[in-house]
Amino acid sequence: MSHTVISHDGASIAYDREGEGPPVILVGGAFQFRAFDPATKQLATALAKRGYTVVNYDRRGRGESAHDVPMGLHETLADLRAIVAELERIHELGEGVALFGNSSGGAIALAAAAHGLPVTAIVAFEVPLGAEQGSDGAEFLEGFRERAAGDDADALVEYFMKDMPPEWLERSKGSPAWPLMVRIGPSLEADAESLAWAQSAPHAELLGSITAPTLVLVGDEEAPDGMRPAADAIAGAMPHAERRGIRAADHAWQPDEMATTIADFLDEHVAR
Repeated sequence: MSHTVISHDGASIAYDREGEGPPVILVGGAFQFRAFDPATKQLATALAKRGYTVVNYDRRGRGESAHDVPMGLHETLADLRAIVAELERIHELGEGVALFGNSSGGAIALAAAAHGLPVTAIVAFEVPLGAEQGSDGAEFLEGFRERAAGDDADALVEYFMKDMPPEWLERSKGSPAWPLMVRIGPSLEADAESLAWAQSAPHAELLGSITAPTLVLVGDEEAPDGMRPAADAIAGAMPHAERRGIRAADHAWQPDEMATTIADFLDEHVAR
């Protein structure tokens, strides 16, 4: 059953909630939303069966959440705070929530924790961070915003995908999913901004204050270029983080295996 919460600026954020137990919020990366992402739905159901309250939500600009609203990182973090406040109201939370961040959603999850969201644990999969204090993230964000101000919606998504494997873009443009990807293109601003934020200061300065237990995952079969160094950098910058491999290829994971990995980690680190 779909629920809604109203964010700080009046934007309506839609979400599903499954299960009973300590709360976990699934933070999607680029192009993910509930009607377009069956794997995360399967993950939510499997994780709920392990004894967790799981929130799978449409980020602003996607699915049933508000469109035609500001979509930067500030707003995206505020939406997470609104969901947490709603969970507190419903479940009388104690310590906070766990976060699972997929790809650029992992950067958003890290930014949320660094900016004070009450977080009990974090699991992040293949966060595509650039080099520490590099300028490419800020340059990419600037280019994205320039194109977002234009009137070529296809070009905006093409630009966002320009550094991904070329076959990903070719496959996307040739699929029935392309119009949906183009429609949510403006919401990719938060993804781009989160990656620029992750280069805005030394990793230890940005992430070192996050004391929540953190599991940084990367595919042990195959991972896109740069994912393993990024995982090592994140784990090395945080006081209670570890890096592990998981069966994954082409930047994608298996829902049941991911649910088991997350639940086993949370069982160890999150109080009930």
